[in-house]
Amino acid sequence: MTEQPTRICILGGGFGGLYTALRLNELPWQKSQQPEIILVDSRDRFLFSPLLYELLTGELQSWEIAPPFEQLLQNTNIRFTQQLVTAIDIEAQQVQFSEGEPVTYDYLVLAMGGETPLDIVPGAAEYAIPFRTLEDAYRLEERLRVLEASDRDKIRIAIAGGGYSGVELACKLADRLQDRGRLRLIERDQEILRGSPSFNREAAQRALQQRRIWVDLETTVQSIAADSLALEYREQIDTIPVDVVLWTVGTKISPIVESLPLKHNQRGQVSATTTLQVVDHPEIFALGDLADCKDVDGQNVPTTAQAAFQQADYAGWNIWASLTGRPLLPFRYQGLGEMMTLGTDDATLTGLGIKLEGQMAHLARRLIYLYRLPTLDHQVRVAFNWMTRPLQEMMSPPTR
Repeated sequence: MTEQPTRICILGGGFGGLYTALRLNELPWQKSQQPEIILVDSRDRFLFSPLLYELLTGELQSWEIAPPFEQLLQNTNIRFTQQLVTAIDIEAQQVQFSEGEPVTYDYLVLAMGGETPLDIVPGAAEYAIPFRTLEDAYRLEERLRVLEASDRDKIRIAIAGGGYSGVELACKLADRLQDRGRLRLIERDQEILRGSPSFNREAAQRALQQRRIWVDLETTVQSIAADSLALEYREQIDTIPVDVVLWTVGTKISPIVESLPLKHNQRGQVSATTTLQVVDHPEIFALGDLADCKDVDGQNVPTTAQAAFQQADYAGWNIWASLTGRPLLPFRYQGLGEMMTLGTDDATLTGLGIKLEGQMAHLARRLIYLYRLPTLDHQVRVAFNWMTRPLQEMMSPPTR
């Protein structure tokens, strides 16, 4: 009887999940040890989320930042299945889906990411638009097109959250809407981008001022209605009219992950060791937004795309090491700096002793992200499109 190969089930096709699968695929397996790798995601496309903002200004196209999993994995030993996970049975080592038969596993990788919490204030779930997925970007794009086609003088947009996502959204939308945009950035803290390098924060403040984006500090959203927003500032409530409310505040863990009989922190994240294995369950690896992890130097691993990208390399290696009798490597996080887009052809970059702002930072950011796209084939396709796009635009007929 033929022995069944070891089955590795990876839940979540973001930076943590997809890149773990690709890392496992490229490692040197003996034929007798070659595992079955299954990647599961509820969507059919990977999303390179740091470039999602460029869809709003037409700088990039959706195929560039959101290629289908089937395309990315077509020359690999990875099997992709588009399914919605409904339950995980830790004891039986089984994953259950909304449709079809459950899948048993020998190793499980939890990389399902986080969700945007819309239950924090009344009306957010009904009227606010998050900005985390491709569907969120499409929803916002549809709303913007309706408003741009209307005869209203000003398009009023409020963005809750003064972190990277809020600032990047505000600058991109200001550049798109130009004089028609009336944008407001709402932050409950005393400053935007708290905890970020001062160079980035100061560059962001200049970018917001240049675009005449109103910044409300020490202000919280109390409620959201169909065409208005209630804000609290120093115990005073002010209701203002809005056309769009964008919600970029917070991250919550999937209820399925929170309900697992595993060790969690107060935020619901799964506790993991320095080798990225779940505490008391060495057959389960946790990474990305849902993982509570310290690296080998004792520093808390941030829940960023950069960290998940690095964790995927270690997770793939450590699963391979477990199956081939090699020592596992403790994760060592390397802070490579921070980048953000500040509008069309504008960005800021700090890290590894480098500080850039403006078009040079924009170019460096693009090249770094091009290198981090998931496969060489996709990198080449995107790079070719970027190089030939100016020529394509010159040859295209002018729009009326």
